[in-house]
Amino acid sequence: MSRSDLSVLDVFFNPRTVAVIGASRDPTKVGYQILYNLKQKYRGKIYPVNPHAKKILGLKCYKSVLDIKDDVDLAIISVPAPVVLSVVDECGRKGVKGLIVISAGFKEIGGEGVEREKKLVEIVKKYGMRMIGPNCVGVYVPKTGLNTTFLNPSRMGFPPHGHIAFISQSGAFGIAVLDWAAMRGVGISKFISVGNKADVDEADLLDYLVKDPDTRVITLYIEGVERGQEFREALKRTTLRKPVIALKSGRSEAGARAIASHTGSLAGTDAIYSAVFKQTGVIRAYGMEDLFDMAVALSMQPPAPGKRVAILTVGGGSGVMATDACIDLGLEVPKLSEATEEKLRKVLLPIASPHNPVDVTGSARDEHLIESVEILMRSGEIDAIIWIPYFMVPGISEKIVEKFIERVKKVNRELDKPIPIVGAATGGEYTWKLAAKAEKLGIPMYLSVERAAKAVWALSRYGEWLIKNGVYEEYVERFRKIVGY
Repeated sequence: MSRSDLSVLDVFFNPRTVAVIGASRDPTKVGYQILYNLKQKYRGKIYPVNPHAKKILGLKCYKSVLDIKDDVDLAIISVPAPVVLSVVDECGRKGVKGLIVISAGFKEIGGEGVEREKKLVEIVKKYGMRMIGPNCVGVYVPKTGLNTTFLNPSRMGFPPHGHIAFISQSGAFGIAVLDWAAMRGVGISKFISVGNKADVDEADLLDYLVKDPDTRVITLYIEGVERGQEFREALKRTTLRKPVIALKSGRSEAGARAIASHTGSLAGTDAIYSAVFKQTGVIRAYGMEDLFDMAVALSMQPPAPGKRVAILTVGGGSGVMATDACIDLGLEVPKLSEATEEKLRKVLLPIASPHNPVDVTGSARDEHLIESVEILMRSGEIDAIIWIPYFMVPGISEKIVEKFIERVKKVNRELDKPIPIVGAATGGEYTWKLAAKAEKLGIPMYLSVERAAKAVWALSRYGEWLIKNGVYEEYVERFRKIVGY
């Protein structure tokens, strides 16, 4: 199979049949947990392979993948490293299309591991197969129920279906992110732990995911890349159609040394990665929350056509802090025109401030926020809005979320350039009950104004890239069809 034929990569995410080679009866073994996880929600056929067992978890076992009568689309391999090569050769003879090699003991250990990985790649190419790994934790696709990881769901969370794809070079970091995303309520379209990237790498996956209808945003955790030019070209192709956010570790000399001992990859000079990201429109993150804060915003809201931010707040202090956060990021919090301020005065209480930030005060009612947001969106003076509702004040009802978002969507359907909105909801259980409702309806909510400002920065940065390349209108048209405005 040619490396350029990326349609075969679909076998990693939507296979009809899966063989688990190295399936185990021991619940403490990786091979048991992989089989268990697959049995939970995967709707295709599962074939455990273990020469010493007749049944595992109620499924008939096979001595070899060659003994399975059905075609095998995908094989998950979890056997000791010295056995992997013979098992992969059997997969090739069987006609297996895709391999996920969980087993470690390859390039990352140096010495004989390097040679073993070279031979592994030779066998994979000989039979025209594609491979993720080795030394990875697998793939997770909520939509198809495919979970080839070896993590116990009683000890960690697996997030629901969503529109953010996550590619991780680190397996441990990848599963930590999955667990965090489940707790945070962030949906995932596809999670891929690439491990040593002996075959399938980030460039391949970018070219696949850019065409994936379930993926709106692609996130990356990178330690080092081998096919630098191909990676750069894939990034540029992708960012013209979908935002890419990258978390690149190994920025320090000590961090680069740690990467070399961890996966056998060369981290490369951080300045080079920064330059490539800038040249290709990649948005760089500097931590896990940063990565997904920006991804959530970009998956739910249209890109901002500029840097001008309006702040609509129930609390004056929060408005000031949000202003500082925006200015620190290079955004603008412009003074509103007299005409716009006059319109705001007509719908606000006399004690409210119609200036930017617009402070409706703690005496506000639902209609003060709703009418104000429409005036700001239609003003032509701003490119994005940070909404700070303070749900706990007496005049704000539990219906505010539905009413506010309904108005926002209505106005955005009528505007040539839709205005993105993010929220900051500092508070406890009651606040986050309503904030969670807002996210389900399409407005991302953050625990602090600083995080909300960073999300707006990402929306503005991506909008700037699209405008620079002359594809902003095209992107927005596609986005409107996806989200309904």
